[in-house]
Amino acid sequence: MFSRKIYRAFARLTTPFHTSDLCRTDTRFMNYVPVATLMKCDPPPTYDHVEYPEKRRLKFFPKLPDLTPSTRPAKMPRRLFDMRGPELVHNKIQYGDFAIQATGGGKLRWGHLEMIRMTLNRKMDDSRMFAMWRISQPWKSVSKKGQGKRMGSGKGPIDHYVFPVKAGRMIIEVGGKCEFKEVYPFMNQIAKILPFKARVVDREFLEKEKEHEKWIEENNINPFNFKDCIRKNYLGCSTWVSPYDFIFNGKHR
Repeated sequence: MFSRKIYRAFARLTTPFHTSDLCRTDTRFMNYVPVATLMKCDPPPTYDHVEYPEKRRLKFFPKLPDLTPSTRPAKMPRRLFDMRGPELVHNKIQYGDFAIQATGGGKLRWGHLEMIRMTLNRKMDDSRMFAMWRISQPWKSVSKKGQGKRMGSGKGPIDHYVFPVKAGRMIIEVGGKCEFKEVYPFMNQIAKILPFKARVVDREFLEKEKEHEKWIEENNINPFNFKDCIRKNYLGCSTWVSPYDFIFNGKHR
């Protein structure tokens, strides 16, 4: 009669086993070779350039523009050129390291500004981060007639105010002791809800994009482009293209 221990050892050696069982039970078949390597890790970022503003959270914008009691609010025309074309002034990051940039024209209402403010202030860690507006409060009046009104009898009353935005305009900026991976989730959430196309950018991305566009313009050997087509009237395209295509070369509407 074999003892119970000898029977178990004989059964373990004769029965098939898996790699997981070998690693878990029979450690005498495993060889551990200690190896020392030099890890190539990136140095931690420095935040010596960070300057915090007096108030780190986004401020509240009133729903109506600030007017004196004796001033009558003006009714403004549509002026679609306020939203056409590229932004030539507020198209760079000035205060922080990350920003939400509009890639198309549109207009922001007071509800959009409140959505941005409440979402960002709720999800941002203001102990080491800060946010700043790059736009002002809504100032452009939009008139609207009541439902069922007949046509005519002049311009309707003011319904609400908006802030016009051009392509390339910075909406908000975020900075502080933080990285792009930390701020991207909630900033991208805001960019998706805006009434126009927008994206989350940082300083390095804007610099690389500018250098890439310059390199393409200098090394492009194909003379056939949109600008030459409308200037030379290929296939009679000048009869149906927009007048703004001659100004913006088809990049903006």
